[in-house]
Amino acid sequence: CDSPHVVKYYGTYFKGSELWIVMEFCGAGSVLDIMKLRGKTANQSNKTVKTFDETQIATILRGTLKGLEYLHLRKKIHRDIKAGNILLTSEGHSKLADFGVAAQLDNTVAKRVTLIGTPLWMAPEVIQEIGYDCVADIWSLGITALQMAEGKVPYMVMHPVRAMFMIIGKPPPSFSEPDKWSQEFIEFVSRCLVKNPQNRATASDLLKDDFIENM
Repeated sequence: CDSPHVVKYYGTYFKGSELWIVMEFCGAGSVLDIMKLRGKTANQSNKTVKTFDETQIATILRGTLKGLEYLHLRKKIHRDIKAGNILLTSEGHSKLADFGVAAQLDNTVAKRVTLIGTPLWMAPEVIQEIGYDCVADIWSLGITALQMAEGKVPYMVMHPVRAMFMIIGKPPPSFSEPDKWSQEFIEFVSRCLVKNPQNRATASDLLKDDFIENM
């Protein structure tokens, strides 16, 4: 991959018996790292602190969507989109990282069926193993947007297997406190969390969404 929105890979070498992978340095760490740091600050001061505001979330999502658009146009599925796999540079640019479970679609394999990813972020079609393509990443992005806004993901307190049944059987999740958020943000997340993948927005669609364009 060669995109400003995907962490660059520079090379691999052995050091003794260890295999080292050289990647682009992203000085601000992952979005999850920042969430954890803000959580510690909140606990120490005994105050409720928003994990991110909407402008920050839209900025992170814009770069992430550009990375996903780059991948999806090349029929690559990341398969593990979450806050821990979005890295930020010191300048605040977001980049996709951790392609350990990524997959390539081609003309002979139009859909994947393997159950791979992190359960709470998985799209319903991934859990059901009925075949999925690039828009499975968009569902995971919607869950990540909720994670950045609320500091948690739906069904977080449940056992992962129980949570997967809920993802399949229940309506798409949304904000626990919708009054705190703009209608544009709520609608953006709802476009990501469409259970039928054929009706789900693509990365290219979402880059034109009002929430992304107007922030």
